[in-house]
Amino acid sequence: MSTSANGSGTGALSATRPTEVNQLDRVVIRFAGDSGDGMQLTGDRFTSEAAAFGNDLATLPNYPAEIRAPQGTIPGVSSFQVHFADYDILTPGDRPDVLVAMNPAALKANLGDVPKGGTVIVNTDEFTKRNLTKVGYSSDPLEDDTLSAFEVHRVAMSTLTQGALAETGLGKKDAERCKNMFALGLLSWMYHRPTEGTEAFLREKFAKKPEIAEANILAFRAGWNYGETTEAFGTTFEVAPAKLPAGTYRQITGNTALAYGIVAAGQRSGLPVLLGTYPITPASDILHELSKHKNFGITTFQAEDEIAGIGAALGAAYGGALGVTSTSGPGIALKSETIGLGVMTELPLLVIDVQRGGPSTGLPTKTEQADLLQAMFGRNSESPVPVIAPCSPADCFDAALEATRIALTYRTPVLLLSDGAIANGSEPWLIPNVDELPDLRVTFASEPNAPDGSGEHWPYVRDPETLAREWAVPGTPGLQHRIGGLEKADGKGNISYDPDNHDKMVRLRQAKVDGIDVPDVVVDDPSGGQARVLALGWGSTFGPIGAACRRVRKKGLPIAQAHLRHLNPLPGNLADVLASYDRVVVPEMNLGQLAMLLRAKYLTDIESYTKVAGLPFKAEELEGVFTDIITSSDKEAIQ
Repeated sequence: MSTSANGSGTGALSATRPTEVNQLDRVVIRFAGDSGDGMQLTGDRFTSEAAAFGNDLATLPNYPAEIRAPQGTIPGVSSFQVHFADYDILTPGDRPDVLVAMNPAALKANLGDVPKGGTVIVNTDEFTKRNLTKVGYSSDPLEDDTLSAFEVHRVAMSTLTQGALAETGLGKKDAERCKNMFALGLLSWMYHRPTEGTEAFLREKFAKKPEIAEANILAFRAGWNYGETTEAFGTTFEVAPAKLPAGTYRQITGNTALAYGIVAAGQRSGLPVLLGTYPITPASDILHELSKHKNFGITTFQAEDEIAGIGAALGAAYGGALGVTSTSGPGIALKSETIGLGVMTELPLLVIDVQRGGPSTGLPTKTEQADLLQAMFGRNSESPVPVIAPCSPADCFDAALEATRIALTYRTPVLLLSDGAIANGSEPWLIPNVDELPDLRVTFASEPNAPDGSGEHWPYVRDPETLAREWAVPGTPGLQHRIGGLEKADGKGNISYDPDNHDKMVRLRQAKVDGIDVPDVVVDDPSGGQARVLALGWGSTFGPIGAACRRVRKKGLPIAQAHLRHLNPLPGNLADVLASYDRVVVPEMNLGQLAMLLRAKYLTDIESYTKVAGLPFKAEELEGVFTDIITSSDKEAIQ
């Protein structure tokens, strides 16, 4: 890092002045402001530098669904929370240790989450009488006792940013837009974050507008220098790099990891990939990312609607490609008929559902995991499909490969259930060795297969182990065949209305899904079998459940944890696992959908703990639930 003695806040970073350095093992920071204040960019850049520094991290973006809610109002507040540490962490953190509030609305919307004694940094320029009135403050919280329980830093970010950019020629409005970079610079100084990466990023992002790039860099440096030169900040903080397994890491979001997994699936299968989709929050970034990778044989097709998108993907599968479609809950409803067509035609198809709050349009930018029953049963008649769910942003890469393995091996649509917290959240990802990824190559039918020796190709002749039919590419000489949505005669594939044949085909399709080879569920129980309570989850609840179990174990209370990636079919050992514990609690961001399925299938009591608030569980919340269950179980055992 180049330094100079310039303390004006407008040039290079100033020389270091003596400050107390406090060593921490973890910190949670939340940037909050108006949806036009650039909080998502600010948080993402801080996260990128934490990742480059080597910290383990997890993030939680939170922003309004409206394109532009009224400025300065609580519905328009956008926030980005980042949790970084010198050890492996599982969640974005329950409560921010530091809140950066760019206006009164951001303060009011987020102050309740800050623990007593936490740090609050406010942009005082926005605390005008008008802005205070907008959010219902009868007096200025910076002047009364509202913030008396917190360490408060009042910083005139807008004024300081405009001063730093005074000589650039930018107008007042354009200059003020850079105040988020001032905040980023200040926090980067406070936590000893690298700065070179952010400056390089800004120059690249605004390459076509170099004057804007330089203005943002000046604002960033001004924030860093403000922290360095003001007497208000007497302490800086350091969080050492985490001791992660050796390898090359990068920060990755769930949607990006899914996109990379699809690229890898295409390469490992040797198949061209077509993504047929329609933009929908929060799944659109999968389309955006995949559109950048045409050089890997990826074709992206933005259709006019959800039905056309999946129709194109299924058509690509019929033609011998890897067909993929992505959407969120309302889109799955529209795609359900074509998923059923994929079940009937027995073609491989990857269907990605990035779940969000519902029903209907619901909460488009908030997270939920309430599409499980829709994924299982949301089609007419008996229409079974495998269902898998990643547990974290980085896990999305492996989940995409696993979903592709199942689709190609068993010739079936596969539903992959991500959710908003996973899709937009980020964490370090250990970049894998390509040669160690699964071999997904497939064999297409190349000659007639009719068992009667007629020389015909029968499309529904099945592999005796997988029950998958052969995949015949249209146009292959001698392999003319018929498929479609009407029921097929076993083997030959001709249209059939025979009752016994329909019964047989329904059972064959179900048996094929039931017979899919999935790994056993693994139980984490450091107590060596002493735990009598099992916490079981799926999807993005992995982090909060795991963090809560760690806290419970630190109290000396034993608890076991297991997590399901494969939801249909369920792991073969799950019945034995459930029977091994006195009590099984299943936290879900729905009204108990997995709990319902487990009760029905295994006839065992499942204790359901649910939440549908549009936000992930907090570890402290689940810690209390698990502690109460364990202690009440112990009391019952004594009695």
